[in-house]
Amino acid sequence: MSEQNIGSTRDTSGVAPAVALRMRSFLTYFSEDFLGGPRVLKMAWVINFQKGGTFLFYALLLLIYRNTTPAAWIFVAMHGSYGLVWLLKANAFPDPNWERKVTFGGAINIFATVLGPYLLFGWLLISRNATPDYPLPVEAWLCLCISLCILGCAIMTAADAQKYFTLRVQRGLITDGMFRYVRHPNYLGEMMIYASFALMVWHWLPFVVLAWIWLGVFATNMVLKEASMSRYAGWADYRRRSWWLVPGLF
Repeated sequence: MSEQNIGSTRDTSGVAPAVALRMRSFLTYFSEDFLGGPRVLKMAWVINFQKGGTFLFYALLLLIYRNTTPAAWIFVAMHGSYGLVWLLKANAFPDPNWERKVTFGGAINIFATVLGPYLLFGWLLISRNATPDYPLPVEAWLCLCISLCILGCAIMTAADAQKYFTLRVQRGLITDGMFRYVRHPNYLGEMMIYASFALMVWHWLPFVVLAWIWLGVFATNMVLKEASMSRYAGWADYRRRSWWLVPGLF
């Protein structure tokens, strides 16, 4: 989950596609106001609990299932370390959007439908419900997954840091650094990280989870972000010379 709120409330009604606006309204209610009642929990608490607890959760699974295979341990190192990177990032340059309060129902929804399903990836591998038959030699495939995870963490962290410190000084478009060629590098890094986990497990379920989150949540946020950025001078030129998500592809 990139450092953007699940359901943005920024006013983009004048230019955003109607389908994105409807999806935003649904996500805002689903993640912030579900079942009503007082908003007493910070969204950051829910997210950081899942991210920070990943290492411990998987360590318990390793003990329960007595899985000592290299793939299981490498997966725990990858996903667990990413959780620690997230906590470091969240404390060094937190996104104010995550400070928003949500209802108990919203917090449960965030965990159950977005954050919790990520933990299924490791459970599948550690419990041996997934027995991956990689399309490349094991050593080459593990090298690919580890490299993708590390590079994704670097891209996500660098992009979020640049956004945080730049916007503290001046609001507006960020068109240099990590944002020079790609308009959503933080999302790109996040997607690379979770893609590495799904490739490591090599089971159909993680790809279904990613399809829901990337299309339902990430794509909606990126479309709305672009609608918001379009009000700034220089947007047309920036959009023309940059890529939406992946350089050279789209």
